[in-house]
Amino acid sequence: MARNVAQADALLKRKGVRIVNVARSCVIDEEALIRALDARIVAQAALDVFTEEPPLQENKLVRHEYVTVTPHLGASTTEAQEGVALEIAEAVVGALKGDLATTAVNAPIVPTEVLLELSPYVALTEKLGRLAVQLVAGGSAKQRGLKLTKERIVLDGSPEKPFEFIQVRIANVESKFASAVCDSGEITVDGRVKNGKPHLTKVGSFGVDVSLEGSMILCRQVDQPGIIGKVGSILGEENAKVNFMSVCRIAPRKQAVMAIGVDEEPNRDGLKKIREISAVEEFMFLKL
Repeated sequence: MARNVAQADALLKRKGVRIVNVARSCVIDEEALIRALDARIVAQAALDVFTEEPPLQENKLVRHEYVTVTPHLGASTTEAQEGVALEIAEAVVGALKGDLATTAVNAPIVPTEVLLELSPYVALTEKLGRLAVQLVAGGSAKQRGLKLTKERIVLDGSPEKPFEFIQVRIANVESKFASAVCDSGEITVDGRVKNGKPHLTKVGSFGVDVSLEGSMILCRQVDQPGIIGKVGSILGEENAKVNFMSVCRIAPRKQAVMAIGVDEEPNRDGLKKIREISAVEEFMFLKL
């Protein structure tokens, strides 16, 4: 830390200078500053830090007619310490609850209104990341290295518009499900914020439009009649609450992907029955 930057020699170099120190007391040589003020070389000074805090009443700087002093609000007053303690506690509680950190160390401070606007897209990115990681579970991403990239599109060409689509790509993976839904062997999941909620819009080569809330069953299947009914009947028999279902296919009678939203994980018997449907080539239960 710099000490005595404003020493006697420095203070004598510019007559009429005005000095403001709200950083650290050690930056200024207080005795040299008093002499410079008395000699009218330094026109005025404003201070909220002193070598001894809180400063004594007999401190010449505190009583000097050309010095403006204010309390060191970051440390000295009881009210300031209580306020700082409350702010820290609220920030820690918010971070533990999963809220966006407004006062993260070594991160730019973002206005509250901007954080509120960005928070749905942060939630979307988190959901897409969880989905992608589960899709490639059991592959060799850990051995080869994990690579995340985000591709964003600005709506209407305006930089002030929020980002609508966020893409998360995990490269260099070897997963049966991932390679099945994407020709390149990479798994790509796309999403958007719809009515303030995160939505999945694409899995590999298959376009869908489903909510990323709760849990999901993702089926890769042969596109043939009756599959939706069979899966739905099994879930109904197991008393599993279905909140959405979406099916996308490459072409008629070829491969399709079915996404089913459920409130909780079906029991093992129900999952086994779905797996035994001949047209279902693979399926996964995903916790979002």
